[in-house]
Amino acid sequence: MQSSFLSTALAPNVVRPAVKIALVVGTVLVLINHGSALLQGQLESARLVQILLTYCVPYCVSSYSAVRAIESIKKTGQ
Repeated sequence: MQSSFLSTALAPNVVRPAVKIALVVGTVLVLINHGSALLQGQLESARLVQILLTYCVPYCVSSYSAVRAIESIKKTGQ
């Protein structure tokens, strides 16, 4: 089941929308959480890691939700 989950998660029909969602939601979150520091030019390595993780979270949530929905549809045969 894990390889099925992973192969579905890496499918283009899951990755493309997840990337788009991550870019939009991640950017909003970065502006909320780091906007003032970015405007002041405070971009140290620790903050950069936090910013990258900020984009990873909505990507993972979107991908996971899409895979679970696809699996659910396959189980019900619809």
